[in-house]
Amino acid sequence: MNNPAKQREENPTACFGVHTRDWERMDTNLTVFCQPDERKSCGACCGLYNYADSSLSAITARLRLRTLRFRQLVKVPGDIECYAKATFSAEDFTPRYAVIYCCEFLGFLDEAGKKVGCLLHPTQNSGLDLRAGSFYGQEICAGHICPSHHFIPVNQAQIMIKIINDWYLYGLCLTDIDLVTNYFRLLADRIGEELKPDFFDNLLLKGVAREFFKWKINWPFRSEEINRLGKYYFDGSQLMIGYIDYEKLGISISPLDKIFMSFSSTFHNAEEVAKAEGLVWANVQSFVSAYQRFFE
Repeated sequence: MNNPAKQREENPTACFGVHTRDWERMDTNLTVFCQPDERKSCGACCGLYNYADSSLSAITARLRLRTLRFRQLVKVPGDIECYAKATFSAEDFTPRYAVIYCCEFLGFLDEAGKKVGCLLHPTQNSGLDLRAGSFYGQEICAGHICPSHHFIPVNQAQIMIKIINDWYLYGLCLTDIDLVTNYFRLLADRIGEELKPDFFDNLLLKGVAREFFKWKINWPFRSEEINRLGKYYFDGSQLMIGYIDYEKLGISISPLDKIFMSFSSTFHNAEEVAKAEGLVWANVQSFVSAYQRFFE
């Protein structure tokens, strides 16, 4: 079992994105995607998808028990250490990637379990900010902004907010920059204009796009290796890209290669690649047909 307490001591600043020291130089008018509305949120930066078992059922059970434990044990600031010890004892913290810390204070913020977030945040504790007791501390937790804020255009992020309403899928997709930008580029190229968030008020267009992003979870050619997440695979503290060996399959690189890697694809023959391409192109054509029906 991974030792998160030891990781706290050895790696106190391991996270992806922009740190607080850079925050002061950034545009503070950025739209923050972490908690966009009451229906969903993202906890990827807190290690949400970094457990060896990061399935929806496993993470949901983990977060529900944490939230209950926190409400039962934490009455004053000094109680958070008791909560942390109980959580470390109760859970398996084995990570996919040793460099990313899996925060023990990530839980559900609402009774319905629609929003994940920090149990130490002042909105969860009658205005009292307890984040100084976390692995990263209050300053980094408050100021951290993930790379998606800089590499996914705002209009595309707003589309994602419109079409995905569950926390698990939202966080998986919004943090996959290649997946989001390449899919929306395919659509824009074929309709001949930049996608606008208002297009996705149309239920049919929203549904087609949502079906595409659901493949992040149920893609039929998805590798089931636990050390894979999107295009990456992990070996302890080593992060590598899981390239697809098209030469071995006897074919040229697919024009959908970046999307396939985001889906953690593994192909055994050229026929599987062709089937995968067919699925994506059929989804794109469904979107184009619906767009032409309603907007042309």
